[in-house]
Amino acid sequence: MSNLIIIGAGPGGYKTAIHAAQNGLQVSIFEQQHVGGTCLNVGCIPTKTYVHSATFSEAIERQPQVVEQLRSGVETLLSHPNITLVRERAFFVDGHTVETPSGQRYSADNIIIATGSSTKYIPVEGVNSPCVVDSTGLLALKELPRRLCIIGAGVIGMEFASVFNRFGSEVTVVEFLKECLPAIDSDIAKRLRKLMEKQGIRFNMQCGVKRIVDGTVYFANKKGQEESVEADVVLMATGRKPNTEGLNLEALGITLERNGAIPVDDNFEIINCKSSNGRCFAIGDVNGRQMLAHAAEFQGHHVVNRILGREDHIRFDVMPAAIFTNPEAASVGPSEDQLKEAAIPFECHKAFYRANGKALAMSETEGMVKLCCEPGEGRLLSCHIYGAHAADLVQEVTAYITLGASLQQLRETVHIHPTLSEVLIEVN
Repeated sequence: MSNLIIIGAGPGGYKTAIHAAQNGLQVSIFEQQHVGGTCLNVGCIPTKTYVHSATFSEAIERQPQVVEQLRSGVETLLSHPNITLVRERAFFVDGHTVETPSGQRYSADNIIIATGSSTKYIPVEGVNSPCVVDSTGLLALKELPRRLCIIGAGVIGMEFASVFNRFGSEVTVVEFLKECLPAIDSDIAKRLRKLMEKQGIRFNMQCGVKRIVDGTVYFANKKGQEESVEADVVLMATGRKPNTEGLNLEALGITLERNGAIPVDDNFEIINCKSSNGRCFAIGDVNGRQMLAHAAEFQGHHVVNRILGREDHIRFDVMPAAIFTNPEAASVGPSEDQLKEAAIPFECHKAFYRANGKALAMSETEGMVKLCCEPGEGRLLSCHIYGAHAADLVQEVTAYITLGASLQQLRETVHIHPTLSEVLIEVN
């Protein structure tokens, strides 16, 4: 009998297993596909390989090499003597027992569900056409599509739009909402979209897809008029849904939330779970809270600490995120619009890359920083950026916000010259 069972070996699952094993717990982790999950095998890692490849041919050559190297590293980490890797899926028998399709049963005092998510398809005619792919299918292409239509202007859609435009595809994006990247400050999102339009990407905002016929995407524009765009490949980038099928959650009496997620409390323990003989948790995309690989990792870290009876101070309300378009965009904390809607008193301070010496030297002058803080240059509340190395700059601010620091303290921190990070203390 193990101390801990983990279902799923994605970034949440395998990092949690390693943390638990290093702290003396006996762990059984179940994965029916490749270790590393969606992120490593068909998600963020392959996508970033495309982002940092000069041509499509280089990207499709480098992608499997990068993935295999990282996957091999995860396999090595999971060879820890306290970890048993079971290469099958697992489903619940009761609150402390799971079974595999081969009939093997495993028990533990604690079980973590870390099964991730998959593409959420919109229910329209033609969605199952051969030309329609999700991100996994797009990454599997061996020939560059001449015309690519992307349905959805969220993180996945925007990253692939940027990448395939650079590779030479004719890219069109169809989005139902008024603006792209709803989690990003609307001012930042609009500026990024306008820049991508200048790069040749066509955006159709406030448009609802009606049907897909022989590679032609028909949609209603914001006036209700029907328009269409022809494409060789159509990418479905309309969000993700939690993977809960086949887990036999009925055995635990769990009622899923409306979005299909497993309901959890602030310690990621499953709510209203019939698990009198054990404790059940859900981390990462499957709980629908913060669908980010690093969120899954830290949620798992927190759960293990709870199992061990240890206290930590992880701030799950301070969760940075990045979009690896060209240029990048990144954020941490609420947007200006969200602060206004919540009636939270704040100041907004801005700075532009064009006034930064390093940005000029790099010929990366397109970009803006927006910092929000309490009045009087008080406690930092959020940071939203688009521009070169936006993710790295937001990470610095994340540390300040986590520690409750003020904008004044950020300003008083010596920054190396010349660096892009100086833009953070140049806000006014």
